[in-house]
Amino acid sequence: MISSAQIKEYAYSLGFDACGICKAEEVDAENREGYVNWLNASYCADMDYMARNKDKRCNPTLLVEGARSVVCVALNYYPETKQPEEIPQFAYYAYGKDYHDVVKHKLQQLSDFVKSLETSAEGRPFVDTAPVLERYWAAKAGLGFIGKNSLLIIPGKGSYFFLGELILNVDLEYDKPLSLSCGNCTRCIDACPTKAIVAPGVINANKCISYQTIENKGEIDGAVVPNLNNRFYGCDICQQVCPWNRYSRPHKTIEFNPSRAFLDLSFERLDKLTVEEYQEIFRGSAVKRAKYSGLKRNLEALKRSKK
Repeated sequence: MISSAQIKEYAYSLGFDACGICKAEEVDAENREGYVNWLNASYCADMDYMARNKDKRCNPTLLVEGARSVVCVALNYYPETKQPEEIPQFAYYAYGKDYHDVVKHKLQQLSDFVKSLETSAEGRPFVDTAPVLERYWAAKAGLGFIGKNSLLIIPGKGSYFFLGELILNVDLEYDKPLSLSCGNCTRCIDACPTKAIVAPGVINANKCISYQTIENKGEIDGAVVPNLNNRFYGCDICQQVCPWNRYSRPHKTIEFNPSRAFLDLSFERLDKLTVEEYQEIFRGSAVKRAKYSGLKRNLEALKRSKK
C-alpha cells in the first residue's frame, strides 16, 4: 500500500518545497458560494474560462474519474537576482522558464513514482491549466492559508510559490488545514494602487494590474494606467508588502533563473525590441502569454503613466 509519507518524501526529492494531501471531495459550501458570487459580480473580467466547468471546478471527482485524493505541492520562485528597480518591472514568477512546464514535469515524475509503488494507481497532474481551485486544495491539504490578497501563504516561507496538484484514485492519509489567518493585517489591501482587493480574499480582476498587463486582450483600462507604478508585466505589490514574505528565500530551481538579456530589459531596450529579440529572450517563458503586441501595448501604457 502506498503511504502519504512515501509520496511526500519523493516530492521533496524532486525539489518541491511543500507537499500535503487531502481527500478529493466536493468543495465546501462557503467556498462554492464565494466562487459563484465572484463570477456574478463580474470580477473575472473577460476571463470567461473561469465560468466554465463550474461543477468540475467545485468537485475534482467529476474532473478525474475515480478520484480519491489530492496531492498538493508548492515550488518556490522567489528570485535571488532581481531587475533594477528603475526599469520596467516583471512579476517575479515570469523571470525564468514557464512554470507550467517545470511544475508539470515534476508532477509527472511524482505520478510515475506512485504508479511504481502500486500498478493500479492512476493520477492526473494539474498546474493552473484546468478547472481546479488550487489554493483551496492547498489550504485544505495543510500547506498554508489563503491570505487577504487571495494568495496561499505558507507559514515561515511566504507566498512566492507555484502550486500544483496530482489527483489520484487511491486513498491516503490526509493532512489537516492550518488554523492561521492574516489577523488584523491589511497591508496588501492598503498598498494595492488600484484598490483591486475589494474584500479579504476577493480580487476584482478588472482593477488588477496583473490582469490588465497579462490576461487582458484589449487596451489597458485608462483608470489603471496612472497607477501602474512601473509595473510592466504582472504585479507583486500585494506580496512585497506582506509581512509573511520576510521569510522568503531564493529558490533553487535553475529553470527559474533569469537570463542576462532579461535583466537588461531597460525601457529603451523594450522600446526598440524586435519580434526576433522577443522570441529569443522569452523562448519557453510564460511571458509569451501576453504576446509581442501585448508587451508593446504595456510599454505604451507605461509611457502614458509617466506623463
